[in-house]
Order: sequence, then structure tokens, then C-alpha cells
Amino acid sequence: MSERTTRLRWALMGVVAFILLMGIEVLTEDEAIDPLDLAGDAVSTALLVACATGVSLMAGSFQAEREEKAVLMRDLQMARAEGSAWRERAQTYLSGLGEEIEKQFEVWSLTPAEREVGLLMLKGFSHREVASLRGTTEATVRHQARSIYQKTGVAGRSAFCAYFLEDLLPSKRDANGSQAVSEVRTTEAARPTDEMRPSA
Repeated sequence: MSERTTRLRWALMGVVAFILLMGIEVLTEDEAIDPLDLAGDAVSTALLVACATGVSLMAGSFQAEREEKAVLMRDLQMARAEGSAWRERAQTYLSGLGEEIEKQFEVWSLTPAEREVGLLMLKGFSHREVASLRGTTEATVRHQARSIYQKTGVAGRSAFCAYFLEDLLPSKRDANGSQAVSEVRTTEAARPTDEMRPSA
């Protein structure tokens, strides 16, 4: 039931109550009815009915708010529980991914410094940010990155990241349906980057 319908219902009940009370007042009066007294009684009765109706409306509104708050709290608890379960599942997958990345680094025989640089690049840090985090120069990081690309046999940073992340993403076709997005990324990742081109 909408709030407007509820208010109309209570207003109608108030009018009915007012009519009943005034009817009882008139019928139980033994003496002649004075118009002024009747008007005063009508005003006081109307005020009494209005106050009672207002209190009833406020009580109903408070009850509706409590019920809505209870529903919201249940929804919030459910959302928190679902979020917690999702984080636990995601953490399991991420832990497994981290272990596989470390195993692949061992297969490539990356040095500890190269492994750290590789992980930071996979997290999306630029060479300048990696240098700042590791307390080295950007030139050193670029040299280590080139060493990583040579050991892994990839063309550059995009291909290096795609090696680990491409299979985690679902394959979708472009608007023409001619080529999968993952294939496009792989093609672009295989192109030489500025990091791999020899300086003039």
C-alpha cells in the first residue's frame, strides 16, 4: 500500500470518527442545542480527531521505517557475506596464480631482482615507479626489463604481461566478429616496443 493511499485511508477514518462523535454529542444532548456551543464542541472534537489521526500516521510511518531499515540491514548482511565469500575464492585463485608466476620465473632463470621487477610490471607500475619503489635508477630498471624480455622470448612489456594475463580473460569477438579480442591483443603485444628498439 502506498503512502498516499494510507494517508487517504486515515483521513477518511478521521472524518468518520468526527461525524460519529458529533452525532453522539447531538443525540445525547438533553437541552436545546446552542449553535455557539455546538461550534465549540465541533472545533474541539475536530482537533482531538486530528491529533489522534496524526499520531496514528506517525506511528505507522515509524513502523514502516523500522521495517525498511530491517530489510536494508538484512540485505547489507547478505551483501557482506557474499563479498566475503567472493574475496576468499578470489584469494585462493590469486594465490595459485602467484605460485604459477613464481614457477615460470624459475623456468626462465630470472634473477631475484628481475623477478621483483617483473612482478611490479605485472602489477602495472611504470619503469619510473619501479625504480622509485626499488631505490634504483630508471635506466637500471629498463636494463633489467630488457633482460627479462630476452630470457622470456617476448617482444616487450605488453607481451610479457599478456603471457600471464591473457588466458584469465574471456575471449570475445569484435563488432564484425572477425577476430577475437585476445588475438588482437596478442598481435599488438608481439610488435616491437620502444623499449626493445635500439637507440639511434
